[in-house]
Amino acid sequence: MKLSTFITAHLEKILREWDAFARTLFPASPTPPQNLLRDHAREILQEIVVDLDTHQTAEQQTEKSKGQADEEVNKKSAAAIHGTLRQASGFTLTQLTAEYRALRATVFRLWMPYMQQHTQESAADMMRFNEAMDQALAESVVTYSENSDRTRDTFLAILGHDLRSPLFTMKLAGTYLMRPAIGTEGTREMGARVARSAASMTAMIKDLLEYARTQLGGEIPLTLLPENMADICQAALDDAQAGYPDCPFELEASGDLSGAFDSARLQQLFSNLLNNAAQYRDDTRAVTITALGEADSITIQVCNHGPVIPAPSLQAIFDPLVQLSVEAGLQEGAPSSSLGLGLFIAREITTAHGGTITVASNEHSGTVFTVKLPRAPIAEQAGK
Repeated sequence: MKLSTFITAHLEKILREWDAFARTLFPASPTPPQNLLRDHAREILQEIVVDLDTHQTAEQQTEKSKGQADEEVNKKSAAAIHGTLRQASGFTLTQLTAEYRALRATVFRLWMPYMQQHTQESAADMMRFNEAMDQALAESVVTYSENSDRTRDTFLAILGHDLRSPLFTMKLAGTYLMRPAIGTEGTREMGARVARSAASMTAMIKDLLEYARTQLGGEIPLTLLPENMADICQAALDDAQAGYPDCPFELEASGDLSGAFDSARLQQLFSNLLNNAAQYRDDTRAVTITALGEADSITIQVCNHGPVIPAPSLQAIFDPLVQLSVEAGLQEGAPSSSLGLGLFIAREITTAHGGTITVASNEHSGTVFTVKLPRAPIAEQAGK
């Protein structure tokens, strides 16, 4: 009996075994209803039957067996929808793949007694069925993973947004306690510590929100206005100084530094670089930020002297959720405010401005981050 004919004739029996296996995935909780367990199982098998009955040339079969066909996942297929709903109903990715493994084994086990002998046709059926199952599994995994990533990024966005209100209260409390007429010197010192902690947390939350935004919506949106890069760098330096009051910072600016920029985004970019530099500096030299205006661009460099960043770390330093592997250089008592997102956000903001960001690290020059931003006419940039 052809495999497609067998699946059609024994569909209900196969589905009952699907149910039985799916129930074993819930040993410590109430078993979901049958309609959840069978979620799109019938449609998946029916689509596989159609695939088995669809004529393919020898060339098409060869391409498919090599994985050259079906490069684009069909996100409207039953398998893709199944992956989405399995993620929403709490299945793990391991449980999802186990379902397909069990389904494959069930079909073959039930079909074998109906095979009178192993023929070339039955071998071809088995190969086509395995290919169809692999494709269905791939479609389920892709949509499962995409929805899982979207859920995570949405959670991060909500978390970052909701943390801003209590953080603002912290900042106000710190500012209030720092007033000369309030309390004692100890009270004012505590207020300063609260304010610094609030500034550090604010930077972390900004990074969290920007990361979630890039994952959910692509590029970081910009509002380009006439700005002066020296003012932006000074504002970023002031932010970093609040978080690292014992770290000396120096700003050097030269040349024409005017242009069309998103000042809030660039302030965040340079604050991230300065905070990073302050965390990993030694105590012999200041952290410097220099801005040089050139004919058609502006180059900004942030430099600190401390442990050299290893070459493997440099290659991945702008990737999200990657932290520098130079803990030995962390300043004693300095707040570790890194989520592994600061340099990723710096790269995204630079890219959104049409610029580039690079890093070099050696014992002689220290660690230097170089940001180069184009300086087109203000009207031209603002119109983009």
